[in-house]
Amino acid sequence: MQAAEALVPITMFAGGFAMVFGIYYLRTRQNLAMIEKGMNPKEFANRPAPYKNLKWALLLIGSGVGLFLAYMLDNFLINPGSAGHHHDGSIAAIYFSLIAIGGGLGLFGSYRIEKQWWDENKDKV
Repeated sequence: MQAAEALVPITMFAGGFAMVFGIYYLRTRQNLAMIEKGMNPKEFANRPAPYKNLKWALLLIGSGVGLFLAYMLDNFLINPGSAGHHHDGSIAAIYFSLIAIGGGLGLFGSYRIEKQWWDENKDKV
């Protein structure tokens, strides 16, 4: 049993090393391929990604609305008698869903501002 227990840290260390080495190796190959094609790898490193914010905004809004709808269905359709009484953690669903919706709306606003800036400054960058 001791040999099997020793394999866990060895495997974790080897997997972590392989992951870091693989990421560094692939990034180097990508940079070399870009240089061979006449492109500057530093030019693409600091570009904003406005669609990443949109993706997260839609994810958080959707999860918040879904959780809130699940809470409403649970309290008003499945268990209608317990709607007025707050059980253990039932009010937490409302808070969590509203936090997710608010965070998603904030990310969506960030996306709109970043996209507008990017469209106005395309020629300068």
